[in-house]
Amino acid sequence: MPNGNTLVLFTLCSIGLLLVLILWARLHAFLALMITSMALGLACGMKPLQLLKSIQNGFGEALGFIAVVVALGAMIGRFLEYSGGGRALADWVLARFGPGRATWAVLLSSFLIGLPIFFEVGFIILVPLVYSLARESKKSLLYYGLPLAAALTVTHAMVPPHPAPAAAAQLLGADLGKTILFSIAVSIPMAISGGIFYSRWIARRLFIPVPERAAKVVECSNRPAPPVPLVILLLLLPVILIFAATISNANALAGKEVFAFFGHPFTALTVTALAAMFFLGFRCGLNRADIARMANESMAPIGALLAIMGGGGAFKQVIVDSGVGPYAGKLLADSNMSPLVLAYLVAAAMRVAQGSATVAIITAAGIVAPLVKGIPGYTPEMIVLALCCGGTILSHVNDAGFWLVNQSFEMTVPQTLRSWTAMKVITSGVGLVIVLLAQMIFFR
Repeated sequence: MPNGNTLVLFTLCSIGLLLVLILWARLHAFLALMITSMALGLACGMKPLQLLKSIQNGFGEALGFIAVVVALGAMIGRFLEYSGGGRALADWVLARFGPGRATWAVLLSSFLIGLPIFFEVGFIILVPLVYSLARESKKSLLYYGLPLAAALTVTHAMVPPHPAPAAAAQLLGADLGKTILFSIAVSIPMAISGGIFYSRWIARRLFIPVPERAAKVVECSNRPAPPVPLVILLLLLPVILIFAATISNANALAGKEVFAFFGHPFTALTVTALAAMFFLGFRCGLNRADIARMANESMAPIGALLAIMGGGGAFKQVIVDSGVGPYAGKLLADSNMSPLVLAYLVAAAMRVAQGSATVAIITAAGIVAPLVKGIPGYTPEMIVLALCCGGTILSHVNDAGFWLVNQSFEMTVPQTLRSWTAMKVITSGVGLVIVLLAQMIFFR
């Protein structure tokens, strides 16, 4: 086996190879991760069969938990979208806040809707509401559009059960209940900084009119939307169950085994998915065949995502089994660099280079996990937050989210960089500052 410094050099070269394969060779991220894992293991002197076993173990360890969480989350989101519950919640919050605080209403409703469903889905659901507000108020579309985009993108990158933070928590061995609690606490000021303060500032300097094609927004269905309290309850149900398990375990309450069972993410999300199928599917006019079809449809978009997650886990395991992880972890422990800053920078570099926040966070978690585990004074939950903050930075032309916002708001590329991209940088920086301050105050 090569010496420790050579192992670190090989690992850095493997990360460079990964970026070359994704950016220049245009390989799918999953295939690039598999090739890079094999190349790193062979370069580090691992026996071929040992290397393949390491890849298998890492892949299985990563997906053994996260595949269930992502699949159930996708089902819940699909029924929320179908029923019109997302739009109903947005309208209700807007009515309660009033026109004068409409941006806060958009931000809050987007944040709640963004907890269980993907950024793209939530954006498509709510963007007609933004068109209507901008048209009626005669304000720049950014005044309402950035609160929508900020809340959805922050929850997508920061809060489990979204794929990236959930996978990072799994790879780093973080407690999911604590991760959800901490990530929501950090996400709120992140969303406010970019979605309220920056949106108001940039909207006064950059007027974006409502696209002509959005002049008439037509409802696609005459079905009545589900009651708003029901939608809120379904959104919060898995969080409530998980938190109940965490609290009962911490306080040794009677019946903690029952709380632990229903508070496990598998059970909590299964219960919520079944409730969504009944209240947002069956009660909205679907029969059993329709419900089965929609559940099947929700699985289709996540196949590639799960493969990438497994590839990230395989890469992580090769780093561990090759010996570079423990060696680099010792170097880091002896250095003055905070593991939180390291995690943030690795995830930020991956995001800027290849575009996808999900891929960046999962890949960075695979790289960082063997380096930072066991360093005294740093909890895995805080490292997950730092990773996610780094992975959400600087969305630009290699990110699908950049083009979704660009096309939906009919902006030029420079306008999108000044609005959407700048907002992403601000939210990422605010998140890192909060994580570092929390580390200093609560975990010293």
